[in-house]
This record gives sequence, C-alpha cells and structure tokens, in this order.
Amino acid sequence: MNTALRFTPLFVALSATIPFNAQANEGQAEGFIGGSSLNVHARNYYLNRNQLDRGVHDNREWGQGFLGKFESGYTPGTVGFGLDVHGMLGLKLDGGAGTSATSILPINTQGDGEPGKAHDSFSTADAAVKLKAFDTELKAGDLFLSNPVIAGGESRMLPQTFRGVSLSNNSVEGLMLEAGQASFTKPYNQSGQRRIDTSYGALPDDRQSRHLNWAGMAWSGVPNLALSLYASELKDIWNQYYFDLDYTYKVNELVSLNPGLHYYHTQDTGQALLGNIDNNTYSLHFSVNVDYNSLTAVYQRVNGNTPFDYINQGDSIYLDNSQIYSDFNGPNERSWKLKYAYDFTGLGIPGLTSIVSYSRGELDLTKVDPNSVGYGKHWYNPEGENARHWERDIDLQYVFQQGTLKDLSVLLRWASHRGSQGYSQIDDVDEYRVIVDYPLNIF
Repeated sequence: MNTALRFTPLFVALSATIPFNAQANEGQAEGFIGGSSLNVHARNYYLNRNQLDRGVHDNREWGQGFLGKFESGYTPGTVGFGLDVHGMLGLKLDGGAGTSATSILPINTQGDGEPGKAHDSFSTADAAVKLKAFDTELKAGDLFLSNPVIAGGESRMLPQTFRGVSLSNNSVEGLMLEAGQASFTKPYNQSGQRRIDTSYGALPDDRQSRHLNWAGMAWSGVPNLALSLYASELKDIWNQYYFDLDYTYKVNELVSLNPGLHYYHTQDTGQALLGNIDNNTYSLHFSVNVDYNSLTAVYQRVNGNTPFDYINQGDSIYLDNSQIYSDFNGPNERSWKLKYAYDFTGLGIPGLTSIVSYSRGELDLTKVDPNSVGYGKHWYNPEGENARHWERDIDLQYVFQQGTLKDLSVLLRWASHRGSQGYSQIDDVDEYRVIVDYPLNIF
C-alpha cells in the first residue's frame, strides 16, 4: 500500500481559478430568464444480446427514455446566481422475465437471485445551483460530468449523473481549469443514488469510498494540438493521474495525420480498500485521413497485476481500445486495433457514416494476486497464462440534415466478442443495438 502521495486536488484547483480579468461575463447580462434554455432529448433504445457460452440466446430489452434539461441564465451583478434542473423518465417497451438484464432497465431479483422482470418505468428529478463570477463557475447538486477521471456514462437509454460540487474557470483563451468533489452517483438504469464505486473492484464487505476529488486542465492554445492533465483521489481506494496529447498534421486539403497518446497511472491510497494497486496504462493511436476515409491503428498496454479500473458505469476510460463490449484493460494486457471509418458525404449522402473495427488482446491472468482484496477473485485464473480475446464492431449511423426530423439520428450497432478458454472475464457474445436519438430545443 502506498500512502506517500496524498493530495487534495479540489483545493489545488481552487487556487488556480482566480480570475485573470475583471470584466463581467457577457452571457451573465442576459439575466436569469433571458439567458435560460429548455431542451428535451428522446432516446429509443433496443439491445439484443446472445450470451453464447451461457446458452442465453434471447437477452433483450427495449425502452424509451426522455431527458429534459432547464438551464437558467445568471442574475445581474458581479456574482450571478443560476439554477439547472433536469428530469428523466425511462419506459419499458420490452423486457420480460428471462429476457431482461441487459442493463437498459432496472430489474427485480427473483428468489434464487437470478434477474427477473424489468421495471415498467423509472424516473428521477434533480437540480444544481450555480454561481458565476467573471470567468469562474461553481455548481453544486446533481451534475453531468465529462472528463478523463469522472465522466457520466452515456452508452445506455438515460445518462449517469453525480451528486457533488464542481468548479471551472476559462479566464485564459484555450485553457480550461476544473475541479470538484462527488460522493454519490445515479446510475443510468436506476432512479436512486448510491455511493460511487468502481467497475472491476469488489469490496469485501459494506465499506465504501466516501467521495472522489478531482482537478485538471485542458489546453488547446495551439492550432491542431490539444493536451490535458488530470488528477483524482477516490478516497481510501486510489489516486489516479491522467495525461493525453493529440495532434493533427494537415498534409494538404485532402490528407491529414493524427497521432495521439492517452496515459493513466493508478496507485492505492489511504485504507486501500481494494488492496495494492500500481498500474500504468496507455494507448497510442495513429490515424490517416484521406478525403472521406479514415484508417486508425491502436496499440494499448496495461502494466500492472490489476486491471485498469474506473468509475462504475462511467465513461471515464479515455483509452483508444475501449470498445462496445470489452475495454481490453485486463491485468498486463497488450492489445491492438484497426479501425476504418467512412463518411458517405463522399457519395452524396451527407449524414450517413460508418465505422468498422477489430480489436485483439493478450494477457497473463496467472500473474494476478489470488489474494488481492478487490481483484483476485474475479481476475486470477491458473489456466490464463496465454489468455486471448477479440472483438469486432460495426456502426452505421444516419443523422437527418433538414426538415422536421433535422438532427434525429438512427444508429445501428453490431458487436461480437470471443475469448479463449483461459479468458473467462467476459462472455462470448453477439449483440446488436438500435438507438434512435431526437434532440429538441424548446427555447
């Protein structure tokens, strides 16, 4: 257990967000009502998953979700006050006992512990108050967060939110500073809140992390170059640090090259509720873009005898080989990917895009400590010395460009995953999803 590195990133970032200028924010002058907006997002989501090695060939759920967001402007004055309110409603269209539990809808548990019938509906309504002074904004309440160390999951019918406080500053052009603390999360398939937990770690008893602190910066001050740096502390579990660099070099009007790096370092802290963690994970990508075509090669590596872990149900895994079904983030895993994307605007069909990718990973699960408090039970495998798995993904999406249905999108998504006998962490699966999104701006 490493307790040498202790920090409070929230207070580090607080000191960094002192405004650099004394000019009032232009948008603040619009007022509480004049600067407000109301948006409704309707998402229809169908998921059919065949778990081949379990003999489950009809695991399906279908639902309709609605997310309404009201975001006020700010009251006049040096310090402006505002309020954000959102409501969510999820409706079951299909998902009976024996076919549910794809993670779209909340489910009842049967007496034998097996998943039962999905709920007919679930809903939530939450709010956040906000203050703005110059270029610094403070929010407290239920938050939509999106950064490399804490990001709400957006891959299901309704989004994930977090309860806490966040602070951001944009005083310097091209530089965004942010910090915050979150203690609870509302999962994307539940109505209520629960303590923040992790995707892969299993706590041995009822102990929980109390909160997650984070601080970071994102910089894009040079054309075609972007970098970010973040640090977080999941209390009594880990400290996590993140760095990325992305650059686009334009060869000419038709050709561009895009190299990039994502890097995480994670180590245990405090009471180390999930045991010893010392993990370095990175992914490298290189894309060649020619006219409406894009070809990307990825190499990803996990150095450590625990998996690269992140917030449960979240999207805070900014790694290039995080796919639809597998993240290729197992202990000591090495993986690669090839991805081809095409924009059908080149054939006179604007709004139609496609992506095809193939990923393959290799890992040695015998090196996992079988006595690891958080990871030994689910990851150690004495037969996993040469464990391998692969995933194939296909996306086809169309976004309406004009008319009454403008901005409505239809996404067809197929995924297949297979693993060797020594790879037992994720099932052999064939699945497809149909996702229809319709964003509406009321005012």
